[in-house]
Amino acid sequence: MFAIIRTNGKQYRVAQGDTVRLARISAEPGDAFETDQVLAIGGEESELKFGSPVIAGAKVQGTVLEHGKDKKVIVFKRKRRKTYRRKYGHRQAHTMVKIEKISAKAPAAKKTVSEKAAAPKTAVKKAAPKKESAPKTTVKKAAVKKA
Repeated sequence: MFAIIRTNGKQYRVAQGDTVRLARISAEPGDAFETDQVLAIGGEESELKFGSPVIAGAKVQGTVLEHGKDKKVIVFKRKRRKTYRRKYGHRQAHTMVKIEKISAKAPAAKKTVSEKAAAPKTAVKKAAPKKESAPKTTVKKAAVKKA
């Protein structure tokens, strides 16, 4: 069984027993890792389930193994004929997580009669439409001509 999870804006495909390198999370080695941001689950049942955006009730659990840094990435900027050169490096921090359990079961919802359905509906009276008054007409006075 495998799952596609979302953490820190990235998506990862994980399976039970896998060791996954995630972006750095704020947990100490040995702590439990749990996420409910499960986008899809597939595998043993040969049925692929997709969430919109996540599957309700699905969880992925694991253990944080260690923190570390990736290999150094060199960033070199240059503009020709301008004597402009900049070189710097970056080591991205990561966390190693061992996936222990993937559960796709949603908690059983109790079917109860809601209060709205049990209460009888009352008829709502609509207000009578207002009568539109005719626009007032004004009589223009004739201009008096002087002799």
